[in-house]
Amino acid sequence: MRATEVTTGRRFAVAFDHGEDFFAALDAFCRDTGIRAGHIPTFIGGFSSVRLVGSCAPLEHPERPLWDEIEVETLEVLGAGTLAWDTANSRVAPHIHVSAGLKGASADGRTSHLLGGTVQFISELVVEEWTAPAVTRLRNPDLFDVPLLTFGETN
Repeated sequence: MRATEVTTGRRFAVAFDHGEDFFAALDAFCRDTGIRAGHIPTFIGGFSSVRLVGSCAPLEHPERPLWDEIEVETLEVLGAGTLAWDTANSRVAPHIHVSAGLKGASADGRTSHLLGGTVQFISELVVEEWTAPAVTRLRNPDLFDVPLLTFGETN
């Protein structure tokens, strides 16, 4: 286990608008405000389409991370995640999971890691900044190159 006390900074209410790319808007928001780390305790919104980690095939290696993706259209989403600094690309690296109801399928649900999405109507977020310690997301080659939240390190 890794744990640290974090110092919180600013808290924002953010609304992404119809047609915006969720991750491009989140990246622009973080750049505009100077946020390098934090968390999204919750967000809600509609999406015309999203890309989620998933597969329709049996998992060949269930103990390994899945890098496949599926695309789902016309849904309502509830999500949360963390933001950490990506030192290699000088930008925030989000890690966001969502639970989504498919509007055209009796709100049948999907829950997974969010890879991308286009906002439909609006997406409303709360973003809370972490100002200390430095929080990064470093890939661990011993765990299939999964990027792990790291406290106090910048390399």
